[in-house]
Amino acid sequence: MNIAVKLMRKFKDRDNQNMLKIYQDKTKLITKRNLKAWDDEQLQAESLRLRQEAQSGTPLDELLVDAYALVCEAAKRKLGLQPYDVQIMAAIALHERYLIEQHTGEGKTLSAVMPAYLNALTGEGVHVLTFNDYLAKRDAEWMGPVYRYLGLTVSPVQAGMSLSEKREAYAKDITYVTAKESGFDYLRDTIALSEADTVHRPFHYVIVDEADSLLLDEARVPLVISGESGSSRSDGFLFADVARQLQQDEHYDFDEFQRNVYLNEAGATKAESLLGCGNLYDSHNSHLLTSLNCALHAESLLKKDIDYIVRDGKIELIEEYTGRVAENRYLPDGLQAALVAKEGLQSSGGGKILGTITLQHFISLYPGICGMTATAHASAMEFESIYSLQVVRIPPNRLNIRIDHPHRIYTHQAAKLKALVQEISSVHRTGRPILIGTSSVEESDMLAEALAVAGVPCHVLNAKNDAEEAQIIAKAGEIGAVTVSTNMAGRGVDIRLGGGDPAQAEVVAKLGGLYVIGTHVNESVRIDDQLRGRSGRQGDPGASVFYVSLEDDLLLRFGIHKAVRAPRQDEALEEPVLRSKIEHIQRVIMGQNFEITQELNGYSDMVEDQRRILYEERLGILKGEQPMSPAEQRVRLFYIDEFWADHLAYVSYLREGIHLESLASRNPIDEFHTLITDAYDQLPDKVNNESVNMLARLGGSNDPAKWESFGLKSPSSTRTYIISDQYLQNKRSSWTGTTVFAYWLRKIARPIFKLSKY
Repeated sequence: MNIAVKLMRKFKDRDNQNMLKIYQDKTKLITKRNLKAWDDEQLQAESLRLRQEAQSGTPLDELLVDAYALVCEAAKRKLGLQPYDVQIMAAIALHERYLIEQHTGEGKTLSAVMPAYLNALTGEGVHVLTFNDYLAKRDAEWMGPVYRYLGLTVSPVQAGMSLSEKREAYAKDITYVTAKESGFDYLRDTIALSEADTVHRPFHYVIVDEADSLLLDEARVPLVISGESGSSRSDGFLFADVARQLQQDEHYDFDEFQRNVYLNEAGATKAESLLGCGNLYDSHNSHLLTSLNCALHAESLLKKDIDYIVRDGKIELIEEYTGRVAENRYLPDGLQAALVAKEGLQSSGGGKILGTITLQHFISLYPGICGMTATAHASAMEFESIYSLQVVRIPPNRLNIRIDHPHRIYTHQAAKLKALVQEISSVHRTGRPILIGTSSVEESDMLAEALAVAGVPCHVLNAKNDAEEAQIIAKAGEIGAVTVSTNMAGRGVDIRLGGGDPAQAEVVAKLGGLYVIGTHVNESVRIDDQLRGRSGRQGDPGASVFYVSLEDDLLLRFGIHKAVRAPRQDEALEEPVLRSKIEHIQRVIMGQNFEITQELNGYSDMVEDQRRILYEERLGILKGEQPMSPAEQRVRLFYIDEFWADHLAYVSYLREGIHLESLASRNPIDEFHTLITDAYDQLPDKVNNESVNMLARLGGSNDPAKWESFGLKSPSSTRTYIISDQYLQNKRSSWTGTTVFAYWLRKIARPIFKLSKY
């Protein structure tokens, strides 16, 4: 770590301590407001007074002490919960628009109630964005009595609710909802042809739970709404067959970090022979080249039971950071079709994309943003750069006494597996519960088989049996429990010692608490910390350790195995420098991912700016702010949507091949901006011309039946889904020298010099 970074962290830590001192002083003022003697009517009258003050313009900062004292007393009466001082400190930071780091089990749910109540007093609404539908419903029901006792309304939003149910839920003072569902509802609103079909009101203040996951790991995930399409396509089988006949090194190469795969000269020649298409790089063959690239990516880089599973005849993608099945998520259209073809399944067309927005851009629509998570400090710079959010580390209510052992590093996979089984078997004999975090479905199944051979019974939690998650996690802290999991157990789960039984919990505590073992290190240290955080909750004893092999994918990618000259051995390596090298790799990758995010922002930010400008105009028409007849309103809305969808298709087409511009010594992002700006500038004229023509055909009729007969209606059905951003991140201009030469030879040199194909 260089001196500049050390100094920066020192200043940040000092700032954090100064801020905590201010929050401690304010917390004392709140706890001194002793409201025990007040009856219910007095408390509710005080809440009404605060609401009137807020809505008459009194700054919320001036109401904070009274409001928080009121919530603390209401929580005691309605929930039997007395907020800790550190929870109140966290609540103050949330109101001040900070991102708080609060340890696992420290009560983030209750901390969020205070700023949610305070900011809802204005009547403009508060959203609490949760990790999944279950938590949205649970937290709304759990904390609901506090809000209702103080005269506010609260409701969860769930996937599958009707339009009227969602509109009612979003109209409440506080709404608990997942970021994705709220984002999808926003997209539906953007294509509504009447104000009655919208559900959201203007955004105001949002509290983001598991903020590092939503604001960083999934920030670039595009939410999509499209017209439904029932068309089936089978041409992917041809390209899948061609891809299977190509060999690594002979026909294609990977980039340095195996994120991209490219045809070389021999591969292009082989593909041209198999497809019978002539020069693959001719303009009229661009669709073939794109389809073949997708097939090659699916064949060589997407691994079954690691990146996806096949269940009930369908592809289900696995979220890299959580290990869960990514519900309703697809790869970009061509790659999804290629993966389906690779597995011999039938593909359905995705339909025309009508609107899209990334989670990052969606959340940035809220004027007031704050968040909470157990792991934020490691990515503080990203939060500040992308969202202007500063991290405040909240101390735990009880000291964390978990023991985090140094990594145990082995020369090869077999030695690591042998050591893992021995360690798990040995600890299991004592009765101490063990949670093992693995890298994939494949590895979790393999380790479970090895443990079965060793006579160690275990529960397996991965994407294949995610329906049993709650049941497995409930038992993971019991005496003798051995739980083998993917990253599913690393976030959003609370493992209680003894499974919640006090007598068992006491026995487990004497055994040392939950023992967490990681079978690999993740690209992000935050994900490692999430796994560690399952142990040692609320001052419980516990321990964690990570087992690493020089043959692990992460270490192979960075060539660490080449730098270590130790012979293959079964014993762990005793080289402290290796641990620092691994930490360095994780920092490098986090930096690379941040750079990738910044690069992708260069492409998507301008498109989002265009969308917002167009949507503001559309919203004004929808709300009747411009004097138009009903027919004019319907016609203009229809053509705005029509041409925006065409624009998105053009943007997608450009993004697919824009990295080729770097081969012509042009900056791809600059070229992209120029092209989409030119295209966007044409939209107003297109909308105006088509609107005038259609209004003439309608003869000024305001009859909705006639509008529909001319096709001026919403799509008969739509679907919402998520495009996995992993592929989008990988499509960067990191071409190898061999690939550049192959492209130059086939696309440029041959036509100029009339070179023979062979």
